[in-house]
Amino acid sequence: MRTSTSDGEGAAHREPDLSGWIKARLRDAGFDAAGIASPSAIRGAARGLYAFLEAGFHGEMGWLAANCDRRAGPQALWPDVRSVVMAGMSYSPDADPLAALKKRSHAAISVYAQGADYHGVIKGRLKSVAADLARRTGAGVKVFVDTAPVMEKPLAQAAGLGWQGKHTNLVSRECGSWLFLGAIFTVAPLTPDAPEVNHCGSCSRCLAACPTQAFPAPYRLDARRCISYLTIEHKGQIPHEFRRALGNRIYGCDDCLAVCPWNKFAEAAREMKFRPGEAAANPPLAELLGLDDAAFRARFKGSPIKRIGRDRFVRNVLAAAGNSGAPALLEGVAALLEDASPLVRGMAVWAARRLADAASETHLKEVYASKEEDPGVRAEWEVMP
Repeated sequence: MRTSTSDGEGAAHREPDLSGWIKARLRDAGFDAAGIASPSAIRGAARGLYAFLEAGFHGEMGWLAANCDRRAGPQALWPDVRSVVMAGMSYSPDADPLAALKKRSHAAISVYAQGADYHGVIKGRLKSVAADLARRTGAGVKVFVDTAPVMEKPLAQAAGLGWQGKHTNLVSRECGSWLFLGAIFTVAPLTPDAPEVNHCGSCSRCLAACPTQAFPAPYRLDARRCISYLTIEHKGQIPHEFRRALGNRIYGCDDCLAVCPWNKFAEAAREMKFRPGEAAANPPLAELLGLDDAAFRARFKGSPIKRIGRDRFVRNVLAAAGNSGAPALLEGVAALLEDASPLVRGMAVWAARRLADAASETHLKEVYASKEEDPGVRAEWEVMP
């Protein structure tokens, strides 16, 4: 979104409390945190980004490398920007999300995906606020929510919303580790807020909680080992070394977020929260194994889960089924040994071998392995599950 006129700077100067007004307007729109940063406030953040990319920690997320120079600072994305308004919306759960990990025959879905797609919700409200700002000042505005090369977390820290914790996510003294972020870039000259300082201290609970040891050091994440990356961004087969660590997590992972001590100050989210009866609860794995493409799209309409597609999703469900210890799921798993997708068939082999007794495994191999044409799927019959 962009709106502009020629007298933006003059209009802004005529309103000395414009900075206070925009933050109040964001809170009225349902945001739980708001602050203002100077576009030049995160000049040092690019060093961390380049180090992350140089180490290969981004894995298959080629879009990070492709846009790294534009991501380095707001003015690289829009040279005219004079102020960055950062907004945060809490998605703090009203119960411990890690409790879902104990119910192994059911899926564990990341808290942020247990409701409407946050992109649409937040962007719509930010656009409304930005339009008010443009009308009030005549200044140009642009809105960004996680879909453009913007370094939201460093900007949010510069705007005083929180600080980047050792798990690399933003931590807020009021909302814990549960904040969605969005940005309004504007030509209007606004008064920046003081940046937030780091309050992690000696705590390292988030690092210790990671099931796959995805943090090579505090404040550094190797996304290639992260369950959120593996279940959402990674398009290929999940590497064997991580499959058991997935447990029943089929979309994202909340472990490092959920153990953050600052969560004790967070109230349950007002806006972005799971509403009972919606599609993205933590449902039985048996229900999800039978989803074809049409059923998947219908079930997750309006959910961020829909973006990964049916095959990757069922791949994740099969990994969870293999970890469930529930032989009753074997029938649903075995039905997917003939799926059209090699991605699904390969994980179905792994899950079936984990659930079957010796006789059943031998029978399944005799029936399906001999007619399998995909080399990756054939290999699944030979390696240790």
